[in-house]
Amino acid sequence: MKKTFTKLTALISASLLTPMLAFAQFTADGGDFGLFLGNVLGFINGVLVPFILGIGFLVFVWGMFKFFIYGGADDDAKSSGKSLMVYATLGFVLIIIFWGVVNLLAESTGFDSDTPTSAVPNVTLPL
Repeated sequence: MKKTFTKLTALISASLLTPMLAFAQFTADGGDFGLFLGNVLGFINGVLVPFILGIGFLVFVWGMFKFFIYGGADDDAKSSGKSLMVYATLGFVLIIIFWGVVNLLAESTGFDSDTPTSAVPNVTLPL
């Protein structure tokens, strides 16, 4: 009985909300959410990813220092430096993949530029 009531409620709700979906229009700039998403993507592309790449480069250089200079005769320091370089290289690869995914999402949704990529049709309602 309860399952039938739930299905009936869902059917009535869907039939009452369908006219509202017909009058829905998409704004070209995405509204407030589009502005927020554009700002987040801009921050990730312009600040966060280059900062993380810079930190990864410093870790790689520190690993090279530990491997070649500091650990010249110490095998433990050499293995520590080698592992730092390997992890930094892995970090570079993962960050560049992350950057590519973010740019792919930005380009596919149209948030990479200030102007929309395609014209959005408008519907005029007869009065």
